[in-house]
Amino acid sequence: MSELAPHTAHFASVPEEPVFALHRRGKIEMRATVPVRDAYDLALAYTPGVAQVCTAIADRPELFHRYTWSANTVAVVSDGTAVLGLGDIGPLAAMPVMEGKALLFKEFAGVDAVPLCLDSTDVDALVETVRLLAPSFGGINLEDISAPRCFEIEDRLRAALDIPVFHDDQHGTAVVVLAALRNAARLTGRSLGDLRAVVAGAGASGVAVSRILLRAGIGDLAVSDSKGLLHPDRSDLNPVKAALARDTNAMGLEAGSTESALVGADVFIGLSGAHLAEEAVAAMAPDSLVLALSNPTPEIDPRLAGRHAAVVATGRSDFPNQINNVLAFPGIFRGALDVRARTITEGMKLAAAEAIAEIVGDDLSAQYVVPSAFDPRVAPAVAAAVAAAARAEGEARD
Repeated sequence: MSELAPHTAHFASVPEEPVFALHRRGKIEMRATVPVRDAYDLALAYTPGVAQVCTAIADRPELFHRYTWSANTVAVVSDGTAVLGLGDIGPLAAMPVMEGKALLFKEFAGVDAVPLCLDSTDVDALVETVRLLAPSFGGINLEDISAPRCFEIEDRLRAALDIPVFHDDQHGTAVVVLAALRNAARLTGRSLGDLRAVVAGAGASGVAVSRILLRAGIGDLAVSDSKGLLHPDRSDLNPVKAALARDTNAMGLEAGSTESALVGADVFIGLSGAHLAEEAVAAMAPDSLVLALSNPTPEIDPRLAGRHAAVVATGRSDFPNQINNVLAFPGIFRGALDVRARTITEGMKLAAAEAIAEIVGDDLSAQYVVPSAFDPRVAPAVAAAVAAAARAEGEARD
């Protein structure tokens, strides 16, 4: 008997919890899209018929997207260094999340996705590996890669490839946050330009949220990290944070904590995992908006925040107003793939946020500033908005 046999026998005798039973052998599989019932089918799908298609693509490479799976397939790529709230757990432990992402792509937007967990944390190796794999796909969804490495990886891949590259931890979160804030501001009789916001967290999602809010015209924005507020005089900032410090904090706040910046602020956006005291929310402006988005534990209990804020949102499904990336990424890639977009631009992200916000419509309330993840209108609306923006910006090839 091998050394593994006793362990195997032990696990076999223990009933699986439902979550483990669901994940047994993974959550996705490959399926054929054409029949192979007889010699005729085989001759068309494989040799000799396939040779005609190969020769046509060799002569006219633009036919590749018409006659292969690439037109509807995205690679979901991670190195496992920033998985959910679990941190650096490596490529093997990251795979269930990447499979889940692929599942959501298919279920919500009909996009085929292949999870690829790479066994390297070296930026050059990751970029080169994805670059070499890219010809097999119509888009690249980067996932759960730690900051600040994720910024360089995305920037370099966007420059190297002519297909969409999208780091969902950054931009998916940012799109949904913008949609929620547009509606929350409308509910309280304001526009984005009327709001002063404080973003707690200057990692991947914090930077992207800040950037999209600036692009959308928020009135003022201050960002904090674990050492305090970002401002140009800090000498400990990496290049990404230093650039953000130059573009934010119009009030010139140079010292103090997130809580001190929140005095009189209209919006709190938590993306750091740090605790926020109820007193800090109480000190915000009237009709304040609190987006406590860390998972699984928000920066403040939503029930406590709700004593003082007009709107409270979290990243959780068991409270109203879930800021869930699934509202964004399936439709964004659906729209980009449908028009063979070369990239995903800022304008396409803004269009996606607007589409998500508009679905709420006249049903807007403090408990409903973003649609449900299961609202069947979301992905088609986002896809249409993204495709239209790509055409308007000259990024569409179909």
